[in-house]
Amino acid sequence: MHTVEPDVVTDVLIVGSGPAGASAALALSTYGVPNIVVTRYASLADTPRAHITNQRTMEVLRDLGVEEEVVAKATPQRLMGDTTFCTSLAGEELGRIRSWGNDPLVQAAHELASPTRMCDMPQHLMEPVLVDAAVARGTHLRFGTVYKSFVQDDDGVTVTVEDRLRGDEYTIRAKYLIGADGGRSQVAEDAGLPMGGQMGVAGSINIVFDMDLSKYTAHRPSTLYWVLAPGATVGGIGAGLVRCVRPWNEWLIVWGYDVTAGAPDLTTEYAESIVRRLVGDDEIPVTVKSSSAWTVNEMYAETYSHGRVFCAGDATHRHPPSNGLGSNTSIQDAYNLAWKLKLVLDGTASPRLLDTYTAERAPIGRQIVTRANKSIGETAPVFEALDGLSPQTPEQLWANIAARKDDTEAAEKQRAKLREAIAFKVYEFNAHGVDLNQRYSAESSSAVVPDGTPDPGFDRDPELYHQPTSRPGAKLPHAWITCGTRTLSTLDTVGRGRFTLLTGIGGAHWLRAAGAQDLEIATAVIGPGQQYEDPYGDWARLREVADGGALLVRPDGYVAFRHATAAASLEDAERLLTGAVRRILGHG
Repeated sequence: MHTVEPDVVTDVLIVGSGPAGASAALALSTYGVPNIVVTRYASLADTPRAHITNQRTMEVLRDLGVEEEVVAKATPQRLMGDTTFCTSLAGEELGRIRSWGNDPLVQAAHELASPTRMCDMPQHLMEPVLVDAAVARGTHLRFGTVYKSFVQDDDGVTVTVEDRLRGDEYTIRAKYLIGADGGRSQVAEDAGLPMGGQMGVAGSINIVFDMDLSKYTAHRPSTLYWVLAPGATVGGIGAGLVRCVRPWNEWLIVWGYDVTAGAPDLTTEYAESIVRRLVGDDEIPVTVKSSSAWTVNEMYAETYSHGRVFCAGDATHRHPPSNGLGSNTSIQDAYNLAWKLKLVLDGTASPRLLDTYTAERAPIGRQIVTRANKSIGETAPVFEALDGLSPQTPEQLWANIAARKDDTEAAEKQRAKLREAIAFKVYEFNAHGVDLNQRYSAESSSAVVPDGTPDPGFDRDPELYHQPTSRPGAKLPHAWITCGTRTLSTLDTVGRGRFTLLTGIGGAHWLRAAGAQDLEIATAVIGPGQQYEDPYGDWARLREVADGGALLVRPDGYVAFRHATAAASLEDAERLLTGAVRRILGHG
């Protein structure tokens, strides 16, 4: 048992103020759970880092009340535009792919899938939104505070931290500890979380700079410009990435280096030379703001917790930025964990509920690490189409690129091959299913109650296409409904830290059964003349249950329990719903 009096006491201590830590704090404070965030740094993120913010994350931010602020500060979806492949921004264009929902057919799918829109929200703008809202709602934030170690017992975790300003150490006693301390997580290491995969599979350099590139980019707006840069030192060919941070004068370049030889000396002159090479214009003034080296990783945690210690974000899944999955998955990890901690801390749920965090999120983490690394490999065919992977002189590569314009049978085949290779990048730049098809299995998670129906799987490619369903373990489908003169999403009827029971005409037994539970359950009745109406008929098409059927939706918007028809009696409704609630809360 804990005997030494700690210096500070809280319910949840969060190590790290990045997307995972900040969103965990925001959710916990929104739910009324006391929490402290410590970060070793003196400020929040000062570089853009993560940026793609997908629809599922925007739904989370919508529920946590910060969606509008993010939209106001982000680059909108329409300017995320067409991923462009070129020899330099000023040079030849090799092709484009409509990306991030900007293909007309994909845009329609985005509008059908969610009330939110994806956007480009750089991390140095996102973190203040999350942290400011968390602090305003009760989070205590400590900068310059280094996590040193933890000791846990049956009742809590005692964490030793160092105050970098004063130079002394003190202890924080928490009931639970969240390690959101990034890709080199000390908390994950100290907790002994087993990892799969490997670190340091390739080397990369980030260069952040200011440069007015509007004459090369405004007419073809994009978040990403891929540059085939002949003469690079790595393997005879380099693919550079020019990423828009703020249209069209703030940028970030990603450039590779040979990880076996170590990172180059990141002087201002070196950084400027890379910028000039990828932009292809020596006249425009440039200001290099920062440069840093990092490694591409392919690693995932097999378990996300040990006792009262939980990890989230890059501490548990480490991968390249392909597909823009990093901060999205981190925020969704925290959102999954926060409501479970809240219910356990207030005595509503058994600590067994917390076992479902690993059961639900670890498979997602592994999936996105695999997908992000696979996307890197899927870029190679673009270069293969130009015979650009075999060692050769820059002059030969330029000749290969020029040859695609010839009026020959070989050139026609080359053009077709290049078009096909660029089009295949849809798996990175328009993977709508990867963003929205995350489902939790009732076989592994007790917070999902099976309804006895066989899983029909997916009708189309589950990475490319979102397929809404009300099956337990899936995200509640979005449909526009009305309440008086207001139009709102079905997603707006759920969340806010509580369970919600959705039903329709004929669902009276379900409503009474929900009111009889020891758990707070909000209710939403959708149908003609009811609390909510379905004027378009969209909900009736998507709900997959009858008017009198029921869906019990968790605080994170996932369906936990489904019954296809009206309950035969109040007793039946109470028996079924009580059994489901007991299973979910770990009392079954």
